[in-house]
Amino acid sequence: MKLQNFIGGQWGTSEDLKFVPVINPANGEELAQVPMSSTGAVEQAVAVAKKAQKSWALVPAPKRADYLYAIGLRMKEKKEHLAQILTKEMGKVIEEGRGEVQEGIDMAFYMAGEGRRLFGETTPSELANKFAMSVRAPIGVVGLITPWNFPVAIATWKSFPAIVAGNTFIWKPATETPMMAFEMAKIFEEVGLPDGVANVVFGSGSEVGTALIEHPDVKVISFTGSTATGSKVAELGGRHLKKVSLEMGGKNAVIVMDDADLELAVEGILWSAFGTAGQRCTACSRVIVHKDVKAELEERLLTAMQLLTIGDGLDESVKIGPVINKTALHKINSYVELGCQEGAKLLAGGNILTGTPFDQGFYYAPTLFTDVKWDARIAQEEIFGPVVSLIEVESLEEAIEVNNSVQFGLSSSIFTQDINRAFQAQRDLDTGIVYVNAGTTGAEIHLPFGGTKGTGNGHRDSGVAALDVYTEWKSIYIDYSGKLQRAQIDTE
Repeated sequence: MKLQNFIGGQWGTSEDLKFVPVINPANGEELAQVPMSSTGAVEQAVAVAKKAQKSWALVPAPKRADYLYAIGLRMKEKKEHLAQILTKEMGKVIEEGRGEVQEGIDMAFYMAGEGRRLFGETTPSELANKFAMSVRAPIGVVGLITPWNFPVAIATWKSFPAIVAGNTFIWKPATETPMMAFEMAKIFEEVGLPDGVANVVFGSGSEVGTALIEHPDVKVISFTGSTATGSKVAELGGRHLKKVSLEMGGKNAVIVMDDADLELAVEGILWSAFGTAGQRCTACSRVIVHKDVKAELEERLLTAMQLLTIGDGLDESVKIGPVINKTALHKINSYVELGCQEGAKLLAGGNILTGTPFDQGFYYAPTLFTDVKWDARIAQEEIFGPVVSLIEVESLEEAIEVNNSVQFGLSSSIFTQDINRAFQAQRDLDTGIVYVNAGTTGAEIHLPFGGTKGTGNGHRDSGVAALDVYTEWKSIYIDYSGKLQRAQIDTE
């Protein structure tokens, strides 16, 4: 199957385009072919989206929201179909695939509710017979650039608030996982979303992504991906005075204190570290553990890791699927080799899995290091794979200091039964998300998602905060005094 762009409600691509295969990372099977579109497709999509946005913005917000309700219901009807495709093209286990589709469904219904809110503010004026208020206004055409690890959830975090706010968008999905964008475009078409509101253009970041960022009629860019790429997006977008929203890397830690419920902590670490084969921006890649429970935690983790099943995510019994491709596989392995060179002790894993049934896919063994120095590269840099480093500390204060020592600030977690410690940690951990007695992953769509430092640039996906990316504040003053009144001057 050759995928096609979706522009202005029409499907198509140029005949002379290059197509590249979409590969199932579990077994190497070719699932589809995706076009590498040119800048011409971006020009066409932006022109269509710009024209459509003028009329779309005039549709009452509750009516715009009706389309989101319809999208959510259609996703619910097709949930298993979507989850199966997601698992095939991305590799995560089917249970996680279903969860990700559900996240998109939840986002559709949540943002549809904003169609009857989109709250502004009314305030008293300092002058008599004058009314003052602020309202949210749509910005225009939005460019969405999404990653391969959450090909549905992250796209809905961005596109649904853009829709309900009265914008139109062009979505460039990751080349590794384009099939979910293709399926979502079909849903947009099925529910009758007006032509030009939602547009999907497949292609490379260097060609399609750059063209979106540089186009003068694209007013907002929302990007999720690596910190290195995000920095370039911010720089390029800044030259064109665009609003740029970035959600980038993480080096997330679970803190395990000496009073922690270790059984619960192990469950949280396993889910956070090895779910999605560690390919989450919120994945736990550091465990900061109190010295008094370090030995016991290591023993419990090793025992639990032996029970992890690895394989094709479509198998319901499998707990860990493949990583996305061969490049990722070798990057992960190079970090493991580096960890050994740095003097860390390898307790488990540390190798590319081979033999039946692993040879046709891209599988890495769940890996656990101990005795890792807080400033080692494997404890500072994002690996994006199933690799965890144990770092020993002597106090909560030291644990917080180690947690905050990295360039990222997305998610953190603490396991403790002391309410005072829990509150101190949530105050002092410098991440955008903090969990108490849970792992580092599992965000809910009605709260803001994003981080500090090298993880982002102050904007948030999800929750009401997402609307700030896709709206401008407009202040309105209505003077019914019948005379000119000057603020700050005619106040006596």
